[in-house]
Amino acid sequence: MRIEHIGLWTIDLEKMREFYETYFSAKCGKPYHNPKKGFRSYFLTFDSGSRLELMHREDIKRPNVESYGYAHIALTVGDEKAVDNLVDKLKTDGYALIDGPRTTGDGYYEAVIEDPEGNLVELTAE
Repeated sequence: MRIEHIGLWTIDLEKMREFYETYFSAKCGKPYHNPKKGFRSYFLTFDSGSRLELMHREDIKRPNVESYGYAHIALTVGDEKAVDNLVDKLKTDGYALIDGPRTTGDGYYEAVIEDPEGNLVELTAE
């Protein structure tokens, strides 16, 4: 078994699509629109084949606070230098660095940043 994709509700579908395409080389599929439900989405595919579905509906509201449920998405970006370089670029471009880069107690080299809507993205080394 494998996880086929993860769905993420977004406020600004285009801004989020551009973020994951720009910083993580995600390839975007055709936009989907269901006018009856007011639903729009994109599937983004990463080099590994894993996918992220960005979804938007006007009636979806959520506070940007920690709660039970999904905490972050982790993306392997290469070696430690690749993590450091991407962190530098994201910080330069105005994205918040939440933690790291650091080696965790269980041996991961990682950093945590926020995407444009405050979702946590863990950047890891292979």
